[in-house]
Amino acid sequence: MRKIIAVALLLSGCAQDQLALRDMGSFHVGGREAALSGKPVKDVVFTPGGAPAKIDLNGSYLVESMYVQYFLPPNRKGQVPLLMWHGGGLTGVTYETKPDGGEGWMTWFLRKGWDVYNSDAVERGRAGWAMYPDIFKSEPVFLTTANPWERFRIGPGPGSYASKKTNPGTQFPVEYYENFVKQTVPRWTSTDEATIAAYIALVDKVCPCVVLFHSQAGQFGYKVAQARPEKIKALVAVEPAGDGDPKQAAKLAGIPTLVLYGDYIEQDPRWPTIRRNGIAFADTVNQAGGKVEVVDLPKVGIKGNSHMVMLDRNSSEVAALIQAWLEKQGLYK
Repeated sequence: MRKIIAVALLLSGCAQDQLALRDMGSFHVGGREAALSGKPVKDVVFTPGGAPAKIDLNGSYLVESMYVQYFLPPNRKGQVPLLMWHGGGLTGVTYETKPDGGEGWMTWFLRKGWDVYNSDAVERGRAGWAMYPDIFKSEPVFLTTANPWERFRIGPGPGSYASKKTNPGTQFPVEYYENFVKQTVPRWTSTDEATIAAYIALVDKVCPCVVLFHSQAGQFGYKVAQARPEKIKALVAVEPAGDGDPKQAAKLAGIPTLVLYGDYIEQDPRWPTIRRNGIAFADTVNQAGGKVEVVDLPKVGIKGNSHMVMLDRNSSEVAALIQAWLEKQGLYK
């Protein structure tokens, strides 16, 4: 018997809205076993007043897996599952409820009838950490409160957070900025290969599929698709900050790809180079016979978007553009 789950969602400015699911759940995927030796045995008191316990750090660890949560609508319309991959210093919360309480892309596409798989990549959120430098080979990188404001084009560059200066017409809900910063987490710069391996394991488990990826996940999305081109039916790259292997561009030739860029790029010190590299990679794929379509949102009348497109006030308008493109690819009933 098919299982139907009624989920109550509190939407911004609305009464409770019921969303039915045929199933929901979660799992960990990927990872490897790592062994440590030569570490001292420690006496650890876990709770105040408790008896100390001897903790021996030597032995085997399961590391570098990733966490995935899935939501399946009762009347599926997407021909294949939709996988959502977050960017650097972030987790799958990127696609959940927005900082202002509005509906995120995970729920938006679920309502459209897509099976949605949302993940926390290796060393993020519920995927968990490993010891460093014993297993992870570098220390984590932390973001200050000001960093995303200035780097994600909410304000016009360095120093703009201190004065709360924003880019004119920004769609980011700046009054809820601190809610967004609470979503940020430490990241490592030495786990890329482990992350790619875990994403490949995810694709092997649930695909064929569409992969929607953001920012740092640009290199993950492209490289995983190059590793499993037969399992990826489409790619949606939202402001990718990394690219695939140009030497393997032909492996992406059969995968329709949509690349989206937001606003304020030309006035930023970093983003013109990031965008130029992304378009150069798209051109390389197209020259190899690919079907990559690059859309600058301001040029199609969708203006004011920060790097966090899916959290901006007009995120549903961008989601509708993605939905229409996926329908054109024949991936929607």
